[in-house]
Amino acid sequence: MEFFKIFSVLSFFVIALSTITTLVVHAAKFDITNNCPDTLWAAAVPGGGKKLNKGETWTITAAPGTKEARIWARTKCQFDANGRGKCETGDCNGLLECQGFGSPPNTLAEYALKQFNDMDFIDMSNIDGFNVPMEFSSTSGGCNRVIKCTGDLVGQCPNELKVPGGCQGPCWVFKTEEHCCNSGNCGPTNFSKFFKDRCPDVYSYPKDDATSVFTCPTGTDYKVVFCP
Repeated sequence: MEFFKIFSVLSFFVIALSTITTLVVHAAKFDITNNCPDTLWAAAVPGGGKKLNKGETWTITAAPGTKEARIWARTKCQFDANGRGKCETGDCNGLLECQGFGSPPNTLAEYALKQFNDMDFIDMSNIDGFNVPMEFSSTSGGCNRVIKCTGDLVGQCPNELKVPGGCQGPCWVFKTEEHCCNSGNCGPTNFSKFFKDRCPDVYSYPKDDATSVFTCPTGTDYKVVFCP
């Protein structure tokens, strides 16, 4: 009888260890690197935030099942010793360690892990505008996806969308159904085409799924590079 008790306890620990190992193995790693000449403040939800000087990398992980996740860059930030302050673009409620999404304009890397058919869904988006050139790509052998937005969108930004430090998304400027697509029934506009022409693999308006969302097998690792 004692043998079976010991066996049961050992079996429990083996199963528990196996479960933990599986979770660790399949957690996705994201290496976030600043290649821009200026200091940036990387932000991630989930993940928080971190100051990155040129050439520095911040690594975060995300568990399988994570969805509606974002990574972005913040510019011209000032924070006090308590991690409170403000950024010109991408600010997340004045916090160094972001707990919510950033204020536009901000170039976005977005992802959802271990979704339909055990696939990760990844994309980049300019729906909230553009502030920093970005690459979002896979680093694992089983997937070779690279998404980039590296054009001079700030310098070429239409006058109507120009804001300090970036090029604002049209919905945030005009706040109309045509640009915001709250009903889910909308098409591209001249302003969304400005973004799409320069970054063809990146979301330019809410119904831009066909050319803007990509998949990799669950378990893939990724990198986000500012100024690739």
